[in-house]
Formats: sequence, C-alpha cells, structure tokens
Amino acid sequence: MDNLLKVALAQIAPVWLNKKATIEKIRTTILEAAKEKAELVVFGEALLPGYPFWLALTNGAAWDKKVNKELHAHYIRNSIQIEAGELDSICKLAKENGIAIYLGIMERAKNRGGHSIYASLVFINEKGEIKSVHRKLQPTYDERLTWAPGDGNGLQVHPLKQFTVGGLNCWENWMPLPRTALYGQGENLHIAVWPGSEHNTKDITRFIARESRSYVISVSSLMKKTDFPKGTPHLEAILEKAPDVLANGGSCIAGPDGEWIIEPVRHTEGIIYHDLDFNRVYEERQNFDPVGHYSRPDVTKLTVNRERQSTVEFED
Repeated sequence: MDNLLKVALAQIAPVWLNKKATIEKIRTTILEAAKEKAELVVFGEALLPGYPFWLALTNGAAWDKKVNKELHAHYIRNSIQIEAGELDSICKLAKENGIAIYLGIMERAKNRGGHSIYASLVFINEKGEIKSVHRKLQPTYDERLTWAPGDGNGLQVHPLKQFTVGGLNCWENWMPLPRTALYGQGENLHIAVWPGSEHNTKDITRFIARESRSYVISVSSLMKKTDFPKGTPHLEAILEKAPDVLANGGSCIAGPDGEWIIEPVRHTEGIIYHDLDFNRVYEERQNFDPVGHYSRPDVTKLTVNRERQSTVEFED
C-alpha cells in the first residue's frame, strides 16, 4: 500500500574512528533492514566514523595540546570525502535493495579545501542516488573545536512514496527557522539524528511532531567505554575519564498528534521497525498546519539561502 512506509531505526555503535570497519557495519545493517522489507533506514549523527567524545575527556579546549591535535588529524583521516566515491558501496546497496537511507557522516568537504570536517546528514534515495548532503548549521558547544559550521544547501526535502521527508542534525532540531524551512517545503516525515542518549530525544521528538503535525523519527547511536577500539590514538587518556556509557541510544518515533508510537529505546543495539500510515498526517492537519491554513505569510515569512558556500569561486 502506497500510504504505508516501513521504517528502520538503526541504533548501533560505530567502530569508533575507523571508517572502513564502520562502513562494513552500516552495510550489514542495511542488508538486515532490507531483508525485513524496510523502505527507509536511518542512522545516527556522525555515526560514520563516530562522535568526537574525546573533546570532553582530554581538555579539548586546551591550546596547542598534542593529544587533541593528533586525535583531530586521525578524525580527519577517517572522515568521508563523498566526491572520492567513499559512499559508493552504500549507494549500491540502496539501489540493489530499493531502500532509502539517511546517514550521519563526518564529511571532509572537497569544496572547502578538504581539511575541515562537517557533521553532515546524507540522504540516499531508493535508486542509490545522493539527493542531499546537509552540513550541520551550528556545531554544539565543544563540537566547535573539531567541526566546521555548515550552510543551507542541505535544507531540502525528498519524496518517499506518499511522504515528504527531511532531516536535521542533533541540536539544530531545536532551531525553529531550519525546522520551518523544511515544513514550508511540505515535510511530513521529519528525521532527527543524534549521537545518542535519551536526554536528547525524549522531549524534542514529541514537540516537533506536535508542532508540525508530522511523523518524527529520532535515531541515536550507542557508545560504551568498552566500544573504543584498542588501536585508538591516546586511548589511555580517553579512557581515564570516560564514563561506562557515553551514549545510551534513545531512538524513538512520535506520531503526527505528538504522542509516542515507540518510546525512547535505551541501551539496546539493533534495528527498530515500524509501519507509518500517511493518512494520519492528513487527519492531524485538519485543525493545525503551521505553513498552511494556520500561517500568516503576509505577516511573517522566512527567507532561506540554500547556496552551497565556498571560499573561492572560479570563472575560468
């Protein structure tokens, strides 16, 4: 039935800061979701190759500190350059299995010189085509020590059966104007990706659903102290202050009425499945539509710059 969409929430841990091994884990997860006839699979923020947990554990703001410099360099080396084809194997799986994918990556952006990294949310459609790469607009707190701020180019939505799907990274889900940019394009299935933990997802997921009268899927990663690979640079310094659990999951789904469909799932690695019925969107838009009948564009209107930003423009 075209009004039903089977979604898969991939709540997994990365093979931390190892892009090759993490890609293989992602590929295995996609194949598992495809066997269950999922039509959309979503992975957490920065899953490929992992979240920069060391910043809070190694005095990440210290100036010219060797441990932070070397970890940063290791992070860049394990980040993804899309133009070099580093997502091709994942795109191939999407096409072969007819499954759409939202994937959080660390992007080593070629059009910004290739030395800075962005927390990017990549949408791959069921034909295996990368349709948008949304670079996180504003890294949060200590993330700014290793991530660069993005731009509006990825504020795009995409058709998926009867749904219109869009997504944001972590705390930018709290930013009302980027949310509105997606609502205004007809979004009715909102994807929120997180590095992990129920404290991030338990309030905002239902809030966005109730505000937008859309389905909202929040997907988080997992990370335990025991998940740090043995070959990680400066592992002893990281483990010295690391808690036993750094990210406990919290993946969940809220319906267009703002009520839970699946409450936050904690401490469990695996795939969470659910069938979404598009008709519920129309039912809840009856009394509220934030960019339709319950809006006043003659009074308030949003302007969005979706140009991909770069430092240099060549005219040759």
